[in-house]
This record gives sequence, structure tokens and C-alpha cells, in this order.
Amino acid sequence: MSGHSKWSTIKRKKAKVDAQRGKIFTRLAREIIIAARQGGSDPESNIRLKAAVLRAKEANIPNENISRAIQKGAGEVDGANYEEITYEGYGPGGVAVLLEIMTDNRNRTAGEIRYLFSRNGGSLGESGCVAWMFQKKGLIVVDKSVNTVDGDELMLLSLDAGAEDFKEEDDSYEIVMEPGDLSGLKEVLLKAGVKVAVAEVTMLPQSTVKIGGQEAEQMLKLVDAMEEHDDVQEVYANFEVEEE
Repeated sequence: MSGHSKWSTIKRKKAKVDAQRGKIFTRLAREIIIAARQGGSDPESNIRLKAAVLRAKEANIPNENISRAIQKGAGEVDGANYEEITYEGYGPGGVAVLLEIMTDNRNRTAGEIRYLFSRNGGSLGESGCVAWMFQKKGLIVVDKSVNTVDGDELMLLSLDAGAEDFKEEDDSYEIVMEPGDLSGLKEVLLKAGVKVAVAEVTMLPQSTVKIGGQEAEQMLKLVDAMEEHDDVQEVYANFEVEEE
């Protein structure tokens, strides 16, 4: 968990910016398409689709857009043939970077991602070069500013509900669990009156790299560039840098 809080803070801020640009609509629609293609169009029997639809509704995506994405994934209407790819590489200072991609043109995307790495002081690596540094986990973030819950009480509630790790930050609490326990633990917190800021399956770094100065500036520019790319669904990295 070391250093993850700084990264998740950056990620949450970028998520708000993405929502303002409307880009999150495109990302969630692609996730729905892939989920429907792989597991069918019924959210009740397709856990991944159910989660994607829930995120889309929380982002206020219109129901007709959600239905259309499901239909595209199920092959009921024509749509782009997206595939999932994971790219791995290194940022400035040896930071590990893991990208989740959805694209309808693998060759085009590979060239563009390679260019973004090289332009911002990094390099695209081989498959498996950094993936081992990350673990897939469920993550729940509770914002202190909108909750009055006591930290010790929240920790006990979370651990009793199956959480693996609990960490208090200046402005939030972070709760980590196995991905399959995310939905149940979130439900327990909501029933207890806890307002959840973030609840998602993510990739947490097992260790972090501290960077500063020019390397930190370059790394943040690299993250920005990757986040801006239409085919990039998620960006994970193991850097630790002061927020300023």
C-alpha cells in the first residue's frame, strides 16, 4: 500500500476532469460492449456487465446509451470490434506503468502508445515486464469531508466484512479487499450510512518508486498523455511524488 494514496488521489482528480470532458462516457461504453460480448447481455448473469452498467448509471449516462452499448456487445446491432490489450512500460525514473487498452485497431494503438512513452521520457516494454509488480484488488475510498464515521469503527466494520487492509490518510480512508468481495463490502458500508467516494477493482503496486523534480514533472505529463488517449481505459503506475 506504500505510496498508493498519492497515486489514487491523482487518479480521482483526473477522473473528475475526464467526466467534464465526456471521455468517461466513451470508456464506460466500451467496457459495457466488451463485458456483453464476453458474458452475454443479461447483467444479472454477467457480473462484469452488471458492474459496468452500475458505473455508467453513477456517471449519469442515459439508459438508451447503455442499452445500445449492450446491444453492440451482444452483436444485436453493428459496432466497432474492440479488443482488450494490456501494455507495459517504464516512465521517467524507472517507474512501472501498466495500461489497460480497448481498441479496434491494435497496430495503430501500439504505435501511438509507443510514441507517447518516448515523447515523455519513458519506453514501451515487453509483455510481463512490469505486470508482476501489481496486484488486482478491490479498493474503496471513503472521503472524510462527507462522513462523520469514526475511523476505528470504520476499520472494524471493514475488517469484519472481509477487508484485507485499512489505511487512514489526511482526507480519506482506503480499504482494500479481494476483487470478489468489493460489492459485498460496499453494500455493508452503505447500509451503515457510510458514503463511498470510490469503489472499484484496480491494480495496486506492491512497491513504489519515489521521484521528484524533472522526473516527477515528466511522469505526470506521461500520465496526462496516456489518460488523454481515446483507447486507454486505465493507467496504473507505482510512483510516489509530493502533490505539489
